[in-house]
Amino acid sequence: MRGRGRGGPMRGGMRMRPSPFRPFIPHLPFDLAQCEPAFPRAKPAPEEKAFTDALLKRSQDVSPATQEQASILALVTKISTVMDNVIVNPGNFDAAQVEEVRQVGSHKKGTMMGGQNVADIVVVMKTLPTMEAIAALGNKLLEDLKAADPHDVLTMLTSETGFEISSAEATVKCLITTIPPNLKKLDPEMHLDGKVMQGHLAAIRHARWFEENAFHSSVKVLIRLLRDLRNRFEGLEPLTPWIIDLLAHYSIMNNPTRQPLPINVAFRRSLQLLAAGFFLPGSIGITDPCESGSIRIHTVMSLEQQDQVCYTAQTLLRVLSHGGYKQILGMEGNASIATEMSVWEGVVVTPSDKAYEKQEKEETTEDEEGGKETMETQDA
Repeated sequence: MRGRGRGGPMRGGMRMRPSPFRPFIPHLPFDLAQCEPAFPRAKPAPEEKAFTDALLKRSQDVSPATQEQASILALVTKISTVMDNVIVNPGNFDAAQVEEVRQVGSHKKGTMMGGQNVADIVVVMKTLPTMEAIAALGNKLLEDLKAADPHDVLTMLTSETGFEISSAEATVKCLITTIPPNLKKLDPEMHLDGKVMQGHLAAIRHARWFEENAFHSSVKVLIRLLRDLRNRFEGLEPLTPWIIDLLAHYSIMNNPTRQPLPINVAFRRSLQLLAAGFFLPGSIGITDPCESGSIRIHTVMSLEQQDQVCYTAQTLLRVLSHGGYKQILGMEGNASIATEMSVWEGVVVTPSDKAYEKQEKEETTEDEEGGKETMETQDA
């Protein structure tokens, strides 16, 4: 009999077996900003002027000073000019051919932190990037810089990612990569690591996306605040700069009105999202806008790290809910509020516990059973 529909008998009386693999259906953790109309307020939202002022002051405190910005900009400009000359008129320099030079990283995005006077430039080479070619390019760059301004005291050091040029006040990291067709021709013993160079190409895409989508000043303020939070609380260390960039943009701009949220609302929302499991397995999270396919950005973190970020954010959010914003922002106290019990106006805040544990006991049991079998065999 034909045409019994899906799951019916096939020709020969055979039945289709259900697939053992269930489709992955990601969920979206609770986000009040997306469903606020469903939860009308019983009273107007608090003004929170003191909290907002504290956020803006902390952002200003962790921003680089004017002198820092001027020194890094001057060095970046000099290096970019010399690099452009090498591309247009290489002269006798034939150790490497440069395709293009792109500024990337926090200096390009306008999210630099004070005390970290380092800028990043990606150098895309036409030729295969051997360590000798990279060193030759660094030396050529250093010679041309000194020829342009003999009074500058500069140094050049090679590294696993390329080379860096440093003055007394600033450092520019020249991150080496190559054109995509060359990535298939790499020899691990001769050339720079392929994964490192793919990361440098990704940095170009990240800078381009940021320039087009995350130009609002509130996004940059929130990025600095979240980076400062990550630097002070060990539980948030797994958050990468790219994850922080996208989380800040999402918290500010991704809402029904498509208008930027106030910084105090967006900062609290960032912690609420993390605490609700936004970056846990099964969560839809944030899809990487610079990669093909639906790659969720938090999958670069291990399961332990995802859990660590979640329970740390839960503790910080409870402290924030009871008025402890000065401790969270580092204006008072220390980072122990995330790991030790604290009291806020008579309310006890106990740090959240781990929810994920590695299954080490099962492996140990299997090893012990295997050892017993081996001993029994030897005895026999």
